[in-house]
Amino acid sequence: MSADAPDAVPKDLVAASSKPIVLSILAKGETYGYEIIQKVRVLSRERLQWTDGMLYPVLHRLERAGLVDSRWGESESGRRRKYYRITTAGRAVLARELEHWTAVDSTLALLRECLACTSF
Repeated sequence: MSADAPDAVPKDLVAASSKPIVLSILAKGETYGYEIIQKVRVLSRERLQWTDGMLYPVLHRLERAGLVDSRWGESESGRRRKYYRITTAGRAVLARELEHWTAVDSTLALLRECLACTSF
């Protein structure tokens, strides 16, 4: 999906939402980069098409901030892979981020309703 496709999510919105999305995925359990990309693709019903070049800088920022830890391990096939997990601090930040996004989502939902009414 190209960035200018009619149903593509704008890059600035993708960037703004990447932190809570990654932390939410990691809150469900330890995982690695490619699997995060695939989960985002499935959960967004293909509307978010993340790449390695987009994800890994986010993971590195989260790790530097102490919100995510990582470790090297082996996959079932014996290939080395870096696994990421959320930290206690990451869980606290995720809770705040989700509150913020809920406030934005609720406001937009009310505005959608008001667009259909005459008293706005």
